[in-house]
Amino acid sequence: MNSKASAPVAAAVPGRTAEAREGTELVVDVGPVAHGGHCVARHEGRVIFVRHGIPGEKVRVRLTDAGEAAKFWRADVVDVLEASPDRVPHFWHAADSTRAWAHGHPPVGGAEFGHIRLERQRQLKADVLEEQLRRLGGSGGLPPAWSGAVEAVGEAAHGGTGLGWRTRASFSVTSSGRLGMHAHRSTEILPVREMPLATDAVNALQLWNVDLQGIERVEAAAPANGTRPLVLLAPAEGTRPKRVAAVAVQLPEDASVAAFDPATGEVTRLRGRAWVQESAAGHEYRVTGAGFWQIHRDAPGTLVGTVTEFLHGGGFLHPGAVVADLYAGAGLFTAVLADAVGETGSVLSVEGAPGTSRDARKNLHSAPQVEIVQGRVERVLRQKPRNFDALVLDPPRAGAGKAVVRQLVDSGPRAIAYVSCDPASFARDVSYFRAAGWDLAGLRAFDIYPHTHHLETVALLTPVR
Repeated sequence: MNSKASAPVAAAVPGRTAEAREGTELVVDVGPVAHGGHCVARHEGRVIFVRHGIPGEKVRVRLTDAGEAAKFWRADVVDVLEASPDRVPHFWHAADSTRAWAHGHPPVGGAEFGHIRLERQRQLKADVLEEQLRRLGGSGGLPPAWSGAVEAVGEAAHGGTGLGWRTRASFSVTSSGRLGMHAHRSTEILPVREMPLATDAVNALQLWNVDLQGIERVEAAAPANGTRPLVLLAPAEGTRPKRVAAVAVQLPEDASVAAFDPATGEVTRLRGRAWVQESAAGHEYRVTGAGFWQIHRDAPGTLVGTVTEFLHGGGFLHPGAVVADLYAGAGLFTAVLADAVGETGSVLSVEGAPGTSRDARKNLHSAPQVEIVQGRVERVLRQKPRNFDALVLDPPRAGAGKAVVRQLVDSGPRAIAYVSCDPASFARDVSYFRAAGWDLAGLRAFDIYPHTHHLETVALLTPVR
């Protein structure tokens, strides 16, 4: 491993804490994995959250966030002194911590587990999920149906490498107008010339060859079904429309291009169309601009299949059933729920974002059993009380929260299928359900973000009989 030191190493001296400043290097033993993409280490009693290590390793780290008054420090691995057998060469130089710091700069974010065997990555993610449920999820522990494993997704497409799965990618722009990405928890933007986690269609756009001066952010979406990709350009403040148009003409002719305002979500078509056409579970979906869609090419089918399996298996989803899809987005789950309940049932589809809700209306216009409402989940449920057979809950990373959980329980469903992308907020919400007399009847977890610390969970929650 790299042995080049970029700063003096502070040796551990009994009774003395190393000078707390960014750039100080320390030698530590890497402890257990923690939520957020790092592991826990200690130095003279101080907790350090270390990125780019593996439990059991001895490493040299560089402090990236430190202070005498801080409860903990943060650090990146710059040299591996005793390597784990699970360590592998990083697939992406820009995200390789030891290589990046050897060249005097931090790694880009977004592939913080790229130095770990995929099987070990999934074990670590399972450890995090279990730890969060035990620590935050109340006294119920883990359901008997929990297999203890985070399941692989899409290996047939990426050949077991964990690469080429992202159909969407977000980039920043360097001060010289080149495509870039941020370092973790940093304003520093580093240039990139590839995105190995993205599909071939995203990389074929070759955004790194475009002069992006005047642009602050770039979003790329290339549907897994091979339909026309979309590039969204967020102009920097004061950028003139002519400059944005000049950037657009540098992009491949087969790509649609639009300008967008990240603050408002407003999209202005520049070429082609301002939306993409996605396919999943036998349905077509229009997704406008930066509207939400699962970024792994195989995630929509995997998650829909798991949700419907949970609900069908418990007898909660059937012709004539009354169900709701909450935080429904463009209608991924709504369309499949509508198929299951048929014209004798009903589906309430609730989404807070106006643009995404409009997409859902377009996508579900031919399903008379679906009612689409744009608004906050708790408000809509108060206004439209029903005797639900089941609810599907797919909130943003922050989770549903105590007030929403209370409202869900009060609406009286027989079961709730909860889809989550964050184990901490998921575990917290589970504790609220348990306090209200509900518990986990089923739980599965999926590795739809290989080489990152993220995972997706699908749970079945039912009232305790």
